[in-house]
This record gives sequence, C-alpha cells and structure tokens, in this order.
Amino acid sequence: MPPPPPTAPKSEWRAWARSTRAALPDVSAGITAHLRAFLHGHGIERVLAYRAVSGEPDVSGLAPDFDLSTTRARFRPEVRLTLHPWHTATEVSRFGALQPPADAPRVALHHVQAILLPALAFDTRGVRLGYGGGFYDRLLPAFTGVTIGVIHSALLVPELPGEAHDYPVAWVATEGGVVRMGQDGRYPSPPSASQLCESPTLPHKEGGS
Repeated sequence: MPPPPPTAPKSEWRAWARSTRAALPDVSAGITAHLRAFLHGHGIERVLAYRAVSGEPDVSGLAPDFDLSTTRARFRPEVRLTLHPWHTATEVSRFGALQPPADAPRVALHHVQAILLPALAFDTRGVRLGYGGGFYDRLLPAFTGVTIGVIHSALLVPELPGEAHDYPVAWVATEGGVVRMGQDGRYPSPPSASQLCESPTLPHKEGGS
C-alpha cells in the first residue's frame, strides 16, 4: 500500500505506518550493527536509547558497548520523559515496553551525547511521525547533542506532514546504514563515506518532531 500524500492527516499516516510495519521483517540486528559502528566512529559513549515496543527495531544489543540510558513517561504534574540507567527498566509501561520504576535513579540530559528516537515513520528531512504523545517534542528543545532516528527503510518516506514545533533528527539509521538527512529536504543517496564520517555535533534543531 503506497503512503498517503503529505497533506493527509497524521491519523491516516499512523494507520498506514502501523499496517506497513506489521508486514515487515525484523531488521534489529542489522540496524544495531550500523549504529554500533557509527557511534564508535564518532566517539560517542553515552546514549539515550528506547526500550522497543512490538514492531520497533530493538536496539538493546548496544547495551554491552555503551553507557545507555532509557526513559520513563511521566504524566504528572506535566507530560514529560525522565531519564534513567538502562538496566533499571524492569517494569512494563502502559505502552508495552520496559521502563524504569518511578523511583529509579535519574540521569541528567546533559550527560547524554546522542539520542536514539523510535517512530512510526521518518521522512528524508528528518521529520518524525511519533505516536501522538508529544514526549520527545518536549525533550528535544533542551538537547544539543546528536539525534538519530531508528526505523525500517520501508518507513523512511519523502515527506511527512510537519508542524512548526517539530525537531527533525540529524541522522536516520535503517538496515541499510546510518545516513545524514538532507538539509534541503532531499535524501542524500547513496550515502558517501564522507557523510558517515562527518562530525555529529552540528545543530539538530530545524523545527522538527
């Protein structure tokens, strides 16, 4: 099924992405291998990673090689994410992923060098289609490090509906590799060696999700 037009509502895009994702093979091992090489190659050691829900690439294979943190979704007094050591994620969240308990030790955002973001889809500008909770929209404005979207290549599309508050990711990791997103909205294809060796410390804020 082809993706909706960019003008379609996000609800239609989410339905398409969920349907498409359900038929895709698990590419977690390939994505994890590319991420490991990318992070090591850029001297990144401290990474905020997600605990995967069903259908998302599982990046837990990075844990032996990096200082990983993960998130807990909070709803009071305001909707937000808090950061915690990876190994503290021992309970199942309302979303079906492992999460740290409410009293787990916290990790400061400034401790993190890179964030791996899950999604239903990304576009080639780095715009993210999330699940609608707005958690990463609240986290990213305060982050100055490297942002990497993680997705199956079938869910990397030319253009998603975007909003003014979106924070696009700088890089996207698929089973094909880790590729810098085009600043003018064009996907740099094929990725060159220089793209994979560029400094990852460029500003990530362009107005994305």
